[in-house]
Amino acid sequence: MLTESPSLRVHECQSCGAGLQVEAHLRTLTCPYCDSPGVVERPPTPDRPPPTFVVGFVLSGGEAAQRVQSWVRSRGLFAHSGLKRASVETVRGVYLPAYLYAATAHTTYSAEIGENYTVTETYTTTDANGNTVTRTRTKTVTEWRSLAGRHACYVQDVLVSASRGLGNDELEAIEPYDLRALVRYEPGMIAGWIAEEASRGREECRELARGEGSGQVGALIGDFLPGDSQRALRYDTRLSEEALEPVLLPVWVFAARYAEDRPPLRIVLNGQTGQVHGEVPLSWPKIAIAVALLLAVVVALVVALSGGL
Repeated sequence: MLTESPSLRVHECQSCGAGLQVEAHLRTLTCPYCDSPGVVERPPTPDRPPPTFVVGFVLSGGEAAQRVQSWVRSRGLFAHSGLKRASVETVRGVYLPAYLYAATAHTTYSAEIGENYTVTETYTTTDANGNTVTRTRTKTVTEWRSLAGRHACYVQDVLVSASRGLGNDELEAIEPYDLRALVRYEPGMIAGWIAEEASRGREECRELARGEGSGQVGALIGDFLPGDSQRALRYDTRLSEEALEPVLLPVWVFAARYAEDRPPLRIVLNGQTGQVHGEVPLSWPKIAIAVALLLAVVVALVVALSGGL
């Protein structure tokens, strides 16, 4: 008889009736007896509610692999030489748990605004014949003045990862998602895919979203301020009327082996738009050679200029 534990849950296959144990961090499985996909509906908790919305996969595994191969080939000069010959060891399509955040933002701000104007000035110089001459030129001068005020706006479409396995930095790197494609969650939508359970709590994700939302407000205020330039922007934002909805986002995850003595490179791809991200391994010998060549050129120029004096 199968029993549940904190890390496992018993799921009965709807096709053949087999009792299967499912790890706590997964929401889906495939029956090893009849190959039928299944979705595990765990009792929701206040900290980990069930998904409200889903963004579906648009790119197939083959299309995703082609984009990853193109991305690998296009890496820069200083990438590890084995990267272009990397072999993909694993490919997984995963529904990533995340939260979609929106709020109303009321902000007080202060900054210094720069207004540019031109002035004409007179100066003396020496001409080609060695004579002292007086000439005029125009230059741009910036006049700074203080500005303070209030700003109100909506913060919307903030996505934060609810997974500790694929963190918020990686999610941001493959954003944006076209959220017009959001649909209400139904278990059948994720059957046959890997769907991860949230490993970050709701309140932890709310704090992450608030920080990202406040950053959005700062960027909006920077674009909103008048003048030709600005500096010393300070702002204090109060967020209210917050909405935080759990969503599942499509992500392709690749493991690419590029060197025998190093762990595989993880590459993630937005399963809707095809945006790719990976921490490119650098070739330090290539970098050292480039630095040495640059120093040699600098030395040669200095010697040449010294010889001409």
